[in-house]
Amino acid sequence: MFGIGNPGFGGNGRRMGVSLQVVQEVRGRGAVVSPTGRFERFTLSAEEAQLTEEELADAAQTASGHGLTTNYYVDASKSALAWNDSPDIPFSASLNPYRGCAHGCAYCYARNSHEFLGLSAGLDFETKIFVKPNLPDLLAADLAARSYTPVVIAMSGITDAYQPVERRLGISRKCLEVLTRFRNPVTVITKNHLVTRDIDYLQELAATDCARVDISITTLDPTLSAAMEPQASSPVRRLAAVEKMAKAGIPVGVFACPVIPGLTDHETPDIVKAAANAGARWVHMMPLRLPGNVAVVFEEWLQAKCPDRAEKVLNRVRAVKGGRLNDPRFGHRFKATGIWYEQWKQALIIARRKAGLENHGPALTTAHFRVPGRPTQLGLFGQSTAPQPPARKAEVIATKAEARARRWGEGGAGVMPDAAV
Repeated sequence: MFGIGNPGFGGNGRRMGVSLQVVQEVRGRGAVVSPTGRFERFTLSAEEAQLTEEELADAAQTASGHGLTTNYYVDASKSALAWNDSPDIPFSASLNPYRGCAHGCAYCYARNSHEFLGLSAGLDFETKIFVKPNLPDLLAADLAARSYTPVVIAMSGITDAYQPVERRLGISRKCLEVLTRFRNPVTVITKNHLVTRDIDYLQELAATDCARVDISITTLDPTLSAAMEPQASSPVRRLAAVEKMAKAGIPVGVFACPVIPGLTDHETPDIVKAAANAGARWVHMMPLRLPGNVAVVFEEWLQAKCPDRAEKVLNRVRAVKGGRLNDPRFGHRFKATGIWYEQWKQALIIARRKAGLENHGPALTTAHFRVPGRPTQLGLFGQSTAPQPPARKAEVIATKAEARARRWGEGGAGVMPDAAV
């Protein structure tokens, strides 16, 4: 079943120097390869999550007939929030209840994050999941710290907070409960209908302009979705989640990302129309990007699942990325250029205008933030004051706030790079 593929360029233009463990077919999984990571000298030492026997039995489940067990391990993080100062990511802080994602999306940019653990961006990313059982307590400690200044938190940055195991462990729900107690604003992005379970907390946060939700929909084709995003909710279920959120009064939109040239781009008008019919307030989209070994995983997936369209798709990706599958430069990595991109963008703008949708969600506010049990500190003239963050973090927050204000208005932190249209 397993074999070692030859590294180096062949006639198909595959990358030089990447050793592949090729998997002929694994039902229910997105990746068909396990490329060697950039940090292969690293080793992984992990222990089983400290859960009850019943929770372990549910979490370490074998997907019936899929042929690979999903294993779960404890993540020993010491803090909840991940801070970044990237100039082209619109949020400064993110919350990741898991590392890795069982949804198994073949194109997922976050796959490379598993290489920092000495694991593969391929099958390891979707079958070796790290859970953070103590994340709600860590989050409460982070938010209560005197050094914390409230910011909009993205949930999540390198995983899906509502992947299948969340149904059993409820870590994301417990984190939302913490955010609700502190009234800290949060943006949620997910491909899973399970997010509707937490409508109660999201409603409470939304009542003070502290929550909005993006449902990620890349295709309306159930067959393509099942092959490309095998463990995510079906497109119909995701649209149902949009409808349920909208009826509950929670700001909800659709993030159709990535748009894959030559594979899903023709669906753009239909996705916009379906989103509007379900009650979405906005739709934004961004073309495919293939950083690092994600390019290897996605190319092998294309060859296995869509061999008749593989070269067309890859050539179009190169056409919008300056002749490469990825442009890693800050300010360029999320962008696209060329005739195809301009034509597709115009089609999106027209479809969105016809549907009466915006291209971004409403601004969120940190004005209602509070630390439970801590008296509000008043300034000289009676205004409430908040502790100031360290100088470097303050500079990052201020810079990103200015960029968001120029693009979306005050407080418009989101989960999409500025290149999203």
